[in-house]
Amino acid sequence: MPLFEYRCRACDERFELFVAGGSLPRCPDCESKDVQKLLSVFAVSSPGTRPSQEVTSRGGCGTCGDPRGPGSCVN
Repeated sequence: MPLFEYRCRACDERFELFVAGGSLPRCPDCESKDVQKLLSVFAVSSPGTRPSQEVTSRGGCGTCGDPRGPGSCVN
């Protein structure tokens, strides 16, 4: 079962959820089904390197640092 990140369009709550099969996610805060799947960021390290050498983050957006995530800013 994969773990996905979501944002509720009804109450703006951000949450992670294990999704099994074809089940539809619901917001844990308001129970709305109107949720948006977000892009998750992950890091992979290799032996002998420090994480700071591999990945640098400028925030949620990656372009401007908007914490709402990719596509949220006007840039």
